[in-house]
Amino acid sequence: MRDWIEGDNINYDYILRYIRDTLPQREGLLLEMEKYAEENSVPISQPESIRFLEIIIKIANAKRILEVGSAIGYSAIRMSRAAEGEVTTIELSEEMADIAEENIKKAGLSDKIRLIRGDAREILPQIDGEFDLIFVDAAKGQYAEFFKESRRLLKKGGIMVSDNVLYKGMTATDELLVHRKITLVRRLRAYLEMLKENKDFSTALIPIGDGVALSFKKI
Repeated sequence: MRDWIEGDNINYDYILRYIRDTLPQREGLLLEMEKYAEENSVPISQPESIRFLEIIIKIANAKRILEVGSAIGYSAIRMSRAAEGEVTTIELSEEMADIAEENIKKAGLSDKIRLIRGDAREILPQIDGEFDLIFVDAAKGQYAEFFKESRRLLKKGGIMVSDNVLYKGMTATDELLVHRKITLVRRLRAYLEMLKENKDFSTALIPIGDGVALSFKKI
């Protein structure tokens, strides 16, 4: 159908190259983390997607952030720096959590980022308080389950960002759908339909990275 510069990005390669040329250069720890993720096939947010998220955080003046899916701690570190606030992040994999914890320590953000180990479906019901922004970037097929508690934890006027919702373009068209991803894609489509129909939220789909759903909690 078309060629991508990456398998997990929905944009044409020339658009992606141009956008990335406009982004601030990463260096130090962030660059090391990006290289580690690439070399070890660890999924982290696309550069343009995380930049978009940083700007949303600044516009919303978000100070309390919840992340579902830490991986190596890359997005938690960038969000914490953008917000100059506190981030609570949840990670299921013990291996990833160990790496994230070390990266957070290297970034000097151990007092700003709280990492919780375990299954978000079990942890989210145990969390209290309200968050200005919630970033969902864990198991794509479980987004609807994460939403059940995320909407409770998000304050009125808060923002929820769901990453990878267009999933290599498969969510948008069956022409790209591969058999082993049918269940995942069906769940993502159901999740987006649920967001669209939910009267408490206003949602826009943004075609950057692997697709981002930006949701605003009205009440």
